Amino acid sequence: LSGLEALNIGPESLFVNIGERANVAGSAKFKRLIMEGNYDEALHIARQQVENGAQIIDINMDEAMLDGKKAMVEFLHLISSEPEICKVPIMIDSSKWEILEAGLQCIQGKGVVNSISLKEGEEEFKKHAKLLKRYGAAAIVMAFDEEGQADSYKRKVEICSRSYRVLTEDVGFPAEDIIFDPNVFAVATGIEEHDSYAIDFIRAVKTIKETLPHALISGGVSNVSFSFRGNNPVREAIHSVFLYHAIKNGMDMGIVNAGQLAVYDELPAELKERVEDVVLNKREDATERLLEVAEKYRGTGEVVKEDLEWRSWPVAKRLEHALVKGVTEYIDEDTEEARKEADRPIHVIEGPLMAGMNVVGDLFGAGKMFLPQVVKSARVMKKAVAWLLPHIEAEKGEGVTAKGKVLMATVKGDVHDIGKNIVGVVLQCNNFDVVDMGVMIHTQAILDKAKEVKADIVGLSGLITPSLDEMVHVASEMERQDFDIPLLIGGATTSKAHTALKIAPVYSGAVVHVHDASKSVPAVSSLISAEQRSEFIASLKKEQENARVNYGRKKSIKNYLSIEEARVNGAKLDFSDDNVIKPKKMGLTLFEDYSLGEIRKYLDWTPFFIAWEMKGKFPQILENPDKGGEATKLYDDANKLLDRIVAEKLLKASAVVGLFPANSAGDDIEIYKGEDGSELAAVFHTIRQQEEKKEGEPNFALADFVAPKEKGIRDYCGAFAVTAGLGIEKIIDEFEKTHDEYGTIMVKALADRLAEAFAELLHEKVRKELWGYAEDEDLANDELIHEKYRGIRPAAGYPANPDHTEKDIIWSLLDVEKKTGIWLTESKAMYPAASVSGLYFSHRRSRYFGAGKIGRDQVEDYAKRKGMPFKEMEGWLAPWLNYDPQ
Repeated sequence: LSGLEALNIGPESLFVNIGERANVAGSAKFKRLIMEGNYDEALHIARQQVENGAQIIDINMDEAMLDGKKAMVEFLHLISSEPEICKVPIMIDSSKWEILEAGLQCIQGKGVVNSISLKEGEEEFKKHAKLLKRYGAAAIVMAFDEEGQADSYKRKVEICSRSYRVLTEDVGFPAEDIIFDPNVFAVATGIEEHDSYAIDFIRAVKTIKETLPHALISGGVSNVSFSFRGNNPVREAIHSVFLYHAIKNGMDMGIVNAGQLAVYDELPAELKERVEDVVLNKREDATERLLEVAEKYRGTGEVVKEDLEWRSWPVAKRLEHALVKGVTEYIDEDTEEARKEADRPIHVIEGPLMAGMNVVGDLFGAGKMFLPQVVKSARVMKKAVAWLLPHIEAEKGEGVTAKGKVLMATVKGDVHDIGKNIVGVVLQCNNFDVVDMGVMIHTQAILDKAKEVKADIVGLSGLITPSLDEMVHVASEMERQDFDIPLLIGGATTSKAHTALKIAPVYSGAVVHVHDASKSVPAVSSLISAEQRSEFIASLKKEQENARVNYGRKKSIKNYLSIEEARVNGAKLDFSDDNVIKPKKMGLTLFEDYSLGEIRKYLDWTPFFIAWEMKGKFPQILENPDKGGEATKLYDDANKLLDRIVAEKLLKASAVVGLFPANSAGDDIEIYKGEDGSELAAVFHTIRQQEEKKEGEPNFALADFVAPKEKGIRDYCGAFAVTAGLGIEKIIDEFEKTHDEYGTIMVKALADRLAEAFAELLHEKVRKELWGYAEDEDLANDELIHEKYRGIRPAAGYPANPDHTEKDIIWSLLDVEKKTGIWLTESKAMYPAASVSGLYFSHRRSRYFGAGKIGRDQVEDYAKRKGMPFKEMEGWLAPWLNYDPQ
C-alpha cells in the first residue's frame, strides 16, 4: 500500500495500526467538525492519528445529515496537500458504493476500500471487485453474505473462503490485495452467546492465514470492548489482550485509536487475568469476575469505595437491604447462605425474601419508594428465586403460597405492554403470582388460560382505541362463559368512564379500572381479601352506576350540528403563495439505519419519567426535593443503556417520508402521483368536529388545511412512518434471561422515546429541507418539544383523525412494511411498538385539535366515502360516537 510513501506488509511486518478517529461514526468530535464545515480542525485530528503511530488513516463520512460524497471528496482533496497526513495510505470507509468510488478518484498512491462483501450476492460482489481492481486498490472484505454477518468461527471461515475463491478465481483479484475482516463483536455483554465472539475471531484468523494464501486480516478492535463504554482503562486492557492473541494468530492490521493502546505486559496482573478470561472465554463466570474489578480501574484508577458495612449484618437483614436497594452483586451468595440455614429452600422465599418484599411494598405504598426502585427490587427477587428453584425442585417441595394468581394479557391486535409489565412487577413484589401472556392475545386464548392456571383475576391491557372494543368483547365472553372472577382494565386509552359505561355493563363480575401501577396493589388486594371483597365490589358497582347516570345527563346537555352544518362552519383558510409551497423533494425518501446518536439529541425526557410513574417536567424533576435523587439515578441508568444501544447498534431506526401534490375534496384529501399530479394516488379521509361551537369558532377537519380542488390551486401534503424498535426482541431476551425486568421496561421505554424523537427529527428535516417551507427555522430542542414551529403531523387513530384504518392508506402509499419493516396488526397497531406514523400539513394555520364526539350522519357519510360497511365503520369509531350504536 502507499500514500506518498510505501507501506509494505509481509510476514516480517509488525502489526499495522489503522487510525480510527477521522470517522464521523467513530468520533463525536470529528463528526461535529465536519458537520460545521470546520475542515481545518478535522485535518488536525487526522494529523494527530499519524503522529500517534497510525500507519493507515480510515476516513468515513457516512452520516444521514451530511452529503457524504461531497464531504469525502473535499476532505481527501485537503489531505492531498498535507504531506504529514497523505504520506500514509488512505482507507476509504463507507457503506455506499458511490462514496467509495468518489474517494478512489481522489487519493494518490494505493489505498484501501472498506468494504465489499457478499451481502448483496455474488454478482454485485464481482462487479465491485472488478472496479476496485481497475482502480488498483486493496479491499477490506467483510465476513458477510446473503444470510447476514458471520458471528461464529465456522461462519467466519466459510464466508471468507468463499469470498477468496470468487475474488481470486472468478475476478482475478490479487490475493495480496484481499484484507479480510471476520467481524469483531462485543464480549462481556451478559449474553451467553456473545462469550465466544473474541476467541472465535482469534481462531478464525489462524485458519484464514493457514488456508487462504497471501490474504491479510483486519478488524475494528474497539468493537470488542463496547460493553465497557465509559471505562477507558478497562476498554484499553481488553484491546491490548485481544490484539496480543489475535496478532499471535496472524492478524495483520486493525482499526484502533493509535494514541490509546495499553501495553500488554504493563497491565495490572489482576486486570490482565480477568480480561484474558473474558477474551479467551476461559470460564463461565468471566464476565461477572471482570465486572467485580472494573470499577477499580475507571478514570484515575483509584478504587471506588463502597460502604459495605451491611455485609456484616445477619443474612436475613442483608437480603432485605439488597431488595430495598436493588443490589444484585451479592444475592447469589446471600441466598445460598440463607438456604443452608433454613430447613427447606422454600422457607427462604416464604421467610426473609418475602419479608424484604413486604418492606418494599410498604415503602412503595407510603410513597417512600418510587417505581424504578421497585422494579430493581423485583430483579433482585427474581435472581434469588432463580438460585433457589433447582433446590426446591430437587426435593419436590411445594411452591410459595401467593396471595392470589393474576393472569395478564395485552388484547388482540395491540402490541403495547410497558404499563402491563410494570403492573406485573409491582404485583409480584407484593406476593401475587402473575402469569403474563404477552401481547396480541385473542379472547378465547385468555379465557382458556385463565381456566388452566385457575386465575383469581384477569387483567387486560391496551393502548390503541380498537383495544377498548376488544376489552368489551372479552368481558362479554367472560359473562357468556360463566366466569365470575374480577376483571382489571388498564392502558393509556382506558378510563374509569369507559370502564363504567362500556365494559362493566356486559359483565356481572367486578370490573375495575386501574389507573397506574401504584393503584393495582390495593385494588387486587381488596378483590382477593375475604374480608374486604364484598364491600369493595359493592362500592365499585355503585360508583360505576353513578358514572353512567351522570354521563347520561352530561350527554343530553351538549348540542351537535349535522355534518352538513358542520361543513358550512368549517375553517376558511387563505391559500395564497405564502401558505402553499411546493416541496423541494417530491415523492418518497427512505431513511435506513438512521444514526441513533443523532436521534438521541431530539429526546423528550418528560414522557419517559411519566412512563415510570414519576410525574414532573424534565429537567426540573432531577432537582425535585422528594424524587430528584431517584429520578437522577433513573436518568443515569437510561443514559448508560442508551450509550450501549447507540454504540452497539442494538436498535435500528428506519423511516419513509412521502411528499405529494394534493387537494381537498370536501372532507377528503386527494393525493396525486408525479410532479404534475395528473393521476390520483390515494385518498385520505378526515373527520369533522360536530359539537356546536361559539360564534366565530370553526368546526375543524384536517382537510381544511389543504387547498380545495375547486379553487384550482395545487397544494401539497405528506405522510410518514418511523420506527426505532427494530431489533428490540433480542435485547429483551437478553434481559429476560437474567430476570431483569428493570432492563426490559427500560429498553421498551427508551425505544418509544427514540421513535418519538425520530419523528421530531424527521419533521424538522421535512420543514427545513425536503419540503423546505421553513428553511430559516432555528429552534432549540425545548422549542421543538413545545411545537413552536409551523405545520403539524397528526397521527391516525388520535384526536384529530381518530380512525386507525387510515393507516392502511399510509402503508399502501409509502410501501411502509417493505421499506421500513413496520407492519400493522389486525387492530392497526404498529409493530414494532416503538413506531410513529401520520400525515404532514404545512399551512400556517394548521393546528392540532380533537374531533370530539360525532353523529350517526357523519359515520354513515364517512363509511360511504371509505367504501366500508356502516356497522364495521361504527365499530372502528366506537369511542367517538355521540350516540349509542345499540
